[in-house]
Amino acid sequence: MKFFSFLFLLLLCSSSSFAQKKYTISGYIKDSLNGETLIGATVTVKGQSRGISSNQYGFFSITLMEGEYTLVCSYIGYREKVLEIKLENDRQLNFLVLPKAYLFQEVVVTSKKRDANVKNAQMGKFTLPMEQIKSIPAFLGEVDLMKTIQFLPGVRNAGEGSAGIYVRGGGPDQNLILLDDAPVYNTGHLFGFFSIFNADAIKNVSLIKGGMPAQYGGRLSSVLDVSMKEGNNQKLQVDAGLGVIASRLSIQGPLKKNKSSFIISGRRTYIDVITKPFIKKTSQFHGSGYYFYDLNAKVNYIFSEKDRLYLSGYFGRDVFDFENSKQSLKINIPWGNATGTLRWNHVYNQKLFGNTTLVYNDYNFTFNAAQNNFELKLASGIRDISLKQDFDLYPYTGHKLKFGGIYTYHKFTPSVVSGKQDSTVFKPNNAQIKYGHEAAVYLQDDWEVNEKLKINAGIRYSWFQQIGPYKIYTTDDNGNRTDSTVLEKEKV
Repeated sequence: MKFFSFLFLLLLCSSSSFAQKKYTISGYIKDSLNGETLIGATVTVKGQSRGISSNQYGFFSITLMEGEYTLVCSYIGYREKVLEIKLENDRQLNFLVLPKAYLFQEVVVTSKKRDANVKNAQMGKFTLPMEQIKSIPAFLGEVDLMKTIQFLPGVRNAGEGSAGIYVRGGGPDQNLILLDDAPVYNTGHLFGFFSIFNADAIKNVSLIKGGMPAQYGGRLSSVLDVSMKEGNNQKLQVDAGLGVIASRLSIQGPLKKNKSSFIISGRRTYIDVITKPFIKKTSQFHGSGYYFYDLNAKVNYIFSEKDRLYLSGYFGRDVFDFENSKQSLKINIPWGNATGTLRWNHVYNQKLFGNTTLVYNDYNFTFNAAQNNFELKLASGIRDISLKQDFDLYPYTGHKLKFGGIYTYHKFTPSVVSGKQDSTVFKPNNAQIKYGHEAAVYLQDDWEVNEKLKINAGIRYSWFQQIGPYKIYTTDDNGNRTDSTVLEKEKV
């Protein structure tokens, strides 16, 4: 009888433990003043090592056993938000946190170095909110993202007059630079002295120097992921700045409060205006000058707690003009980037978050020269159209899965030369435009094994194929074309 009583008690305890259920808490983390979602904010359970960070769109999800918990939401530059909950079913919860700028000034003294950089399984990653970047002294009054990145260990500039950066010995072309998921091929204005990123339109910057996540591909050295602001959805806000060589204006506000917002930010240099008085009309260089301008725009609409739509774009140009009236020489060199991103966020359930992205990006460089009756034009460029699908899955406590795929259609124009002499047009068939398909699928898991061990593992498969139309020339030892092979459209 004692044995059966003990067995009955054991079964009763085990059944009660199995009856204890797990529930999921999910939602968004936002700035309470303007409604901007916060990237990389953390939600932790007080008294436990469990926690989760928000993704690129401010979404988080955490699964816990049934019971009472104290949740703590924290983010750099913001006051901690503490919330006590009784978890009896799945909960949808949004955290609205207040910036510390609206609180009293505080001083924090620590006895040892913070180890936040080793608490995350993703190594070699630096996240810089724009508030932190703006606190660094600016060159000629212009807050420059690329110059700030160069202060980080393992990063150095590519030299004066160059817009690139060297990361841990890699070349400037080995860095993947994204602006709202759109690749940017040239990041510099004024021959590399300023970057194309307007600080008034940027929300967050992430630099990954090592342990490249599987979701990124195509480069060897680093990833610089830049996210644009979504716009203030509470009130109209106007920011303006007058610098030594450039001025900027930013307007943001709600289209429908708490539902839709926009931001438009423009910038232009007036180097050409400043130098104009110093170039006399009688000078042989009258008419020469240089200026750059760029425009950032973004609009978003919240259809429901499960669906959000974003449309963002960037357009920028550098224009250099040189005239020499004595030699009747005119040179015009415009170059720049244009990007467009359409994104749809959808929360399938409390554990699965999806993002569908359509991206267009274009870079063009043109050299125009004219002297007397002769004209010459040299052009090159890159144009991509991409479709990407990403998923964030939170299956169990301690696991954060990310998987998806991307397809890109490339158009490369390495060099196009044309000219004109009087009425004779010189336009040889030398464009040699190249087309290509690129695709990739990936899977990665951020796994918290226990309080002292975390694992970040991933796998990525990439594929590239050049297609037609394309003409391959056969040349002799002197470089003269002797034969050609034509690839038809869409043929390998």
